[in-house]
Amino acid sequence: MLIDTYGRVATDLRVSLTDRCNLRCTYCMPEEGLQWLGKTDLLTDDEIVRLIDIAVRLLGIEEVRFTGGEPLLRPGLVGIVERVAALEPRPQMSITTNGIGLKRTAAALKQAGLDRVNVSLDTLRPEVFKTLTRRDRHKDVLDGLLAASEAGLTPVKVNSVLMPGLNADEAPDLLAWALEHEYELRFIEQMPLDAQHGWKREGMVTAADILASLRTRFDLTAENAGERGSAPAERWLVDGGPQRVGVIASVTRPFCAACDRTRLTADGQIRTCLFATEETDLRAALRSDAEDKEIADIWRTAMWGKKAGAGLDDPSFVQPDRPMSAIGG
Repeated sequence: MLIDTYGRVATDLRVSLTDRCNLRCTYCMPEEGLQWLGKTDLLTDDEIVRLIDIAVRLLGIEEVRFTGGEPLLRPGLVGIVERVAALEPRPQMSITTNGIGLKRTAAALKQAGLDRVNVSLDTLRPEVFKTLTRRDRHKDVLDGLLAASEAGLTPVKVNSVLMPGLNADEAPDLLAWALEHEYELRFIEQMPLDAQHGWKREGMVTAADILASLRTRFDLTAENAGERGSAPAERWLVDGGPQRVGVIASVTRPFCAACDRTRLTADGQIRTCLFATEETDLRAALRSDAEDKEIADIWRTAMWGKKAGAGLDDPSFVQPDRPMSAIGG
């Protein structure tokens, strides 16, 4: 098992396939983009599949989430999914994407063995989308969501970040739209993982703000609030259910005490937390012909040292050098 000194067991692996992205979201990276990883720095398809195999066969991983950057930019994605689906034991597989390439790939991903998708969409207004992402691709995301639903990559989950002065007023409209299309909406508090290090707690749209806004139009009943376990989202039944909405409040209502995640970056580094300032190199072990057991032991040692929490409320909190696009969600 991947257990730490606080008794938490990691069963959920987040795998970043690339640090590249075809959007430039204001809360993630600057308009000009970032210095991308070199091709030789990235794990190969074979290396990714081998590490996932070690994780599920030797370390107890049960769920794999492919992330980026934008994972649909990874040329070998469908093949990776197909090979991971053939592993024993077979993990549950999902992907977090901006949705732009889903219209083209959803059916192939489903056939390869992908179980479901999480799609990021922060606004229903094309002009606000263009301002937030610096790209005019709103319709592509909507088309991608429809393609995912039609391909059976369900439940289709939609992740939305609300920003003051841009889309902070859209919570009720987003939920009404999600209910109409049978998508499961989850609001995510903006986190200090932007490349510009411009995040400020003051003025941030909090979980409390989001819930207050939603309650102007909907009746919300707590489904797992206060007892969500390792689930990052607090879930609320909408108008008595069965449809629901989630709120992931990493900043104001952290869930570190029950965290069950471990993270692998696109260049082969293990991260014990989104906000970790230290990493453990698995790529070097892979490329020096280490055996599976040795790699598993390195991974176990890394997770044993996982901290109690992200420390966002600590005055000494230091934002990680790597932005979200280079870490993986």
